[in-house]
Amino acid sequence: MTFNINEKDFEKFIMVGDKVLVKPRANQPKTTSGLYLPPTVENKEKLGSGYVIKVGPGFPIPAVNEFDEPWKDKSDEVRYVPLQAKTGDLAIYMQKSGWEVVINDETYLILPHSAILMLLRDEELFK
Repeated sequence: MTFNINEKDFEKFIMVGDKVLVKPRANQPKTTSGLYLPPTVENKEKLGSGYVIKVGPGFPIPAVNEFDEPWKDKSDEVRYVPLQAKTGDLAIYMQKSGWEVVINDETYLILPHSAILMLLRDEELFK
């Protein structure tokens, strides 16, 4: 299922929990030996790769209530265990674990962090 969004500013998107927004890389239509692959072969692949665009805050940690010490400041601020993925990383992920979203006529995937198998972070690529 695709969902169309016409929004130019990615800063307005808020990823929830452990979700990651990924821009899939274009698959190579031919093999290293020069054979062209039909689209049905690409759809059957189990792994995909793409660049991380936006990352959620992480896994929420339940608030600890200390009832035995009433003088302590009780804060209901939610804390999170951060995710490993960062914006700009190249992610290798399980293809069928995501949801497809179309933003400004470009296809993106919303993936749970658990669907990402490996990250490649090269700081030199973005300098």
